Amino acid sequence: MQRLKDKIRNIPDFPEAGIQFKDITPLLKDPSTLRLAVHQLIFPYLGEEITAVAGMEARGFIFGSLVAWELGVSFVPLRKPGKLPSSVETASYDLEYGSSNLEIHTDALSKDDRVLLIDDLIATGGTAAASCQLIEKLGAEVAACAFIVELDELKGREQLSGYRVHSLLHY
Repeated sequence: MQRLKDKIRNIPDFPEAGIQFKDITPLLKDPSTLRLAVHQLIFPYLGEEITAVAGMEARGFIFGSLVAWELGVSFVPLRKPGKLPSSVETASYDLEYGSSNLEIHTDALSKDDRVLLIDDLIATGGTAAASCQLIEKLGAEVAACAFIVELDELKGREQLSGYRVHSLLHY
């Protein structure tokens, strides 16, 4: 995992003072490290019946779509309000520096789906918890949640009690 950690840089005071932003763009720039990250995200779930991968806007789209491709399943985008053109379900959540909403198309999943939720980072857990709510509103099952980075100090994992959580790097 050190190879992944070496490709993530800290950007102090972004997007506002006091936040240490974990920048994944150096990881994305290196194809072999990106491939390693994707394989490590899916490793615990190989052999399980996963029917879809969901990823949160925006960096969850990057890893989520790659994971879906590797698993040979569909990708479901969880978007910011006003970005999806059809009927949606909405969930609100708090960030470490504000609040927001996520939306999902009402026909994106069904009761037969087992979904792997993917994002680059879990901080306070609000985005991931709202994502799980959206998946379950459509009757689907959250099989697990997987992240590249977990900021342990912010205790986001606690927001996901009852769900399996897999994080590659802990800060």
